[in-house]
Amino acid sequence: MTDDSAGRPPPDPHDRRRHQPGSGPAAGLASFLHRLAQWTSPHAALLITLALGLIPAVLLTLGSAEVYESVVESDGVALLDQPALDAALAVRSPWMNSAVTGFTNLAGTVGMPILAGAAMLILAWRWRSWTPVLLMVSAAAGSLLMTVAGKDLIGRIRPPLADAVPPYEHSASFPSGHSLNSVVIAGMVAYLILLRLESHWAKLLTVAAAAVFALAVGLSRVYLGHHWFTDVLVAWTLGLAWLAVVITVHRVLHSRRAAALGVDAGP
Repeated sequence: MTDDSAGRPPPDPHDRRRHQPGSGPAAGLASFLHRLAQWTSPHAALLITLALGLIPAVLLTLGSAEVYESVVESDGVALLDQPALDAALAVRSPWMNSAVTGFTNLAGTVGMPILAGAAMLILAWRWRSWTPVLLMVSAAAGSLLMTVAGKDLIGRIRPPLADAVPPYEHSASFPSGHSLNSVVIAGMVAYLILLRLESHWAKLLTVAAAAVFALAVGLSRVYLGHHWFTDVLVAWTLGLAWLAVVITVHRVLHSRRAAALGVDAGP
């Protein structure tokens, strides 16, 4: 047999190092990118969380400002106010008036605190945590503040009493406190429940139930002639904006705490 390596120069050790797997410029770049990803991933997660929460909040706030401008200038979406009231007058009946009045009281100054307090205490007891209490109180406080401030600053007159179903209300009309509070409280309850649900169908039904409740409360205010449609519309946009802020703050704080403890940032 002949030796094929005869006459060949001995291999250069520098060449061997240069061609070893995992070395060279490409491998060095990959290693740098891996370290960069490890360092930036928590920060990127926080930025994504903030964007997902605060961008909708800003857009909803801008939408609220557009509704207010339409009310002041009596144009745009405010042109739907009188037609919406006329449509409500056309479908009223004694039994419907009683049923809608009873339902809308659930979101009133007596019914809503009871519902919110009961949900808060039940969730806190089941979780063995103060989180539901803190979130619910924060959400409700902001909702109440926006309602009071908006009514005092705008001072809009409600629809004529002749077109309203008793018992009559005499406070300012813009925004609808019932509608705003129902969005915030129902939305917060749904959010807290979602944190412990695994089934996608259960999550979908929870969100749908909260949305239907808030929608029905708002429409009940127009039906009874206690608010203009734009009073309800701005309450929905403001309520969703505030809900997005509260949930975003909770997610950011939860993610930071989970990262500090070195655990998965689950619910």
